[in-house]
Amino acid sequence: MIAAAALATLAACSGSSSDGAAPSSSGGSWAGGPSSSGPEASASAPAGKPVHVRLFQADGTTWGVGMPIIAYLSAKITDAHEFVAATAVTVNDAPAGGAWYFQKSAIYAGYPIEAHYRTEKYWPAHAKIHMDLATKDRSAGTGLVFDNSLTLDMSTGAANISKIDGKSERMTVTSDGKQVFSFPVSLGKASTPTFGGTKIVMEKAKVQRMTGAGYDLKVPWSVRITNSGEFVHAASWNGGNIGQRSTSHGCTNLTVADAQRFFNFAQVGDVTVYTGTGGPTMPSWDGYGDWNLAWGTWQAGGVLRTT
Repeated sequence: MIAAAALATLAACSGSSSDGAAPSSSGGSWAGGPSSSGPEASASAPAGKPVHVRLFQADGTTWGVGMPIIAYLSAKITDAHEFVAATAVTVNDAPAGGAWYFQKSAIYAGYPIEAHYRTEKYWPAHAKIHMDLATKDRSAGTGLVFDNSLTLDMSTGAANISKIDGKSERMTVTSDGKQVFSFPVSLGKASTPTFGGTKIVMEKAKVQRMTGAGYDLKVPWSVRITNSGEFVHAASWNGGNIGQRSTSHGCTNLTVADAQRFFNFAQVGDVTVYTGTGGPTMPSWDGYGDWNLAWGTWQAGGVLRTT
């Protein structure tokens, strides 16, 4: 999830908050304080430097079907096997069968590692997800011990899937399998192509400041899909090209009316799938690009091997 300056030329319509995904208005959180602690620890705690775990999600929140569970760790742990063993996730009371993927993080000061949990396919729509993370007093590697346990109860909303085709300049949006919108778009021009692959809605802003070479704009109806600065947003200045050709700095340009419709519809965690953009696949770490990794790669654990 680290925003990469080197990618600015690929997604140059950067929002001013592209250094990290802030908790969203849909219910994002910075959970994991004492009130969030889960099962009690044993009386004889092992010695070691404490490692604290915090969650992005909070109890009672609802997300799109592409949203991973995200945990942040307060130290660079060297062994994730106990963390994985301490995890139990259910979907509608059945085992989820998912896996954690670990990566370096610069989102929150003092939390250098983040872990994302997802299943092989998207979460089912309208589901209840429960996680027990009984990490307290378990090893995080030599000389490191987790100091808390957590639980989480969250839900998914409708399965909102947007498919954006750079060849037809079209964005088709479905909800629970039924088409709800078909929008003309303009994607990134050849020198600043839009990333291909699967991107997850990260946050929304009614007005987002976007800056780049030769422009500084306040852009309405902006839906962030990468940390490095890709949005789905209104582009009143580009009306003649929307639906005709790709001329943006990397963002997905919509008419103002269509952008407002999508803004009001979208929830954090919704899925967008891009094809025919002329750009490389979105890196997994540039936001919630988790679905761009093959399941076998995901199961291996990332920077901390778990298999």
